[in-house]
Amino acid sequence: MNPELDRKLRYLRLSGMAAVLPARNQEAIHHHLAYPEFLELLVEDELAIRRDRLFARRLKQAGIAEVKTLEGYDWSFNPQVPRSLIIDLATARFVREHGGVLLIGPPGTGKSHIAIALTVAAIQAGHTALYRSAFDLTQDMAEAEATGTRKEVTAQLCKVELLVLEDLGMKRLPPTAAEDLLEVFVRRYEKGAIILTTNRPMEDWGQMLGDTAAAGAILDRFLHHAEVIRLQGRSYRMHNRRELRSKQTNEALTGPTE
Repeated sequence: MNPELDRKLRYLRLSGMAAVLPARNQEAIHHHLAYPEFLELLVEDELAIRRDRLFARRLKQAGIAEVKTLEGYDWSFNPQVPRSLIIDLATARFVREHGGVLLIGPPGTGKSHIAIALTVAAIQAGHTALYRSAFDLTQDMAEAEATGTRKEVTAQLCKVELLVLEDLGMKRLPPTAAEDLLEVFVRRYEKGAIILTTNRPMEDWGQMLGDTAAAGAILDRFLHHAEVIRLQGRSYRMHNRRELRSKQTNEALTGPTE
């Protein structure tokens, strides 16, 4: 490709177009494309590359280390999982409507997979997100209070369109957790969406947070516009562990299989 043209395209911030131009040029010559058709393909490529870059950037900003999708979810493992509801939530309508999703169930029943998949779907739909464990978030807020940066941390938590809090109740929370979580839920009420996963029933939240009044206020606001999904049944992790052990035993007895 003409180096000067490449430089001009990149100067105009059309690096995606510059990257595909040689291949598209050959395609246009081979298929005798008209100039408008050729240009349309280049524009579509630029837009697709920008969407991919934006998705990757927002995924990183959200703090999601491993991408999970509903396509990779084993619906047959626990058939009682409300598939139609979860697929509807994956349209990100609840994010646009500033709603919420509460996923309750024992460890290993798929809460995190669903939460991550819904977050990924929301990012693909163009929304911003932040994925944090409930413990880390309350620790961050406690540290921010001590360092005088609480205003900035709280602003970040309120700015994203979807806030995901994972594993509420898995670890002992800081003494200020009830007050901190209440502030987050109050500030985001009808202004931003929240997904929360927990293995603790709602009636235990007062004891878990050490503040029954705060727990009640959090639930009152959260449940007003939230879908509650209760997951029960077998543990994926234990199932996979048993399968791995069985495979290792068989290989030890018969030798590895292709």
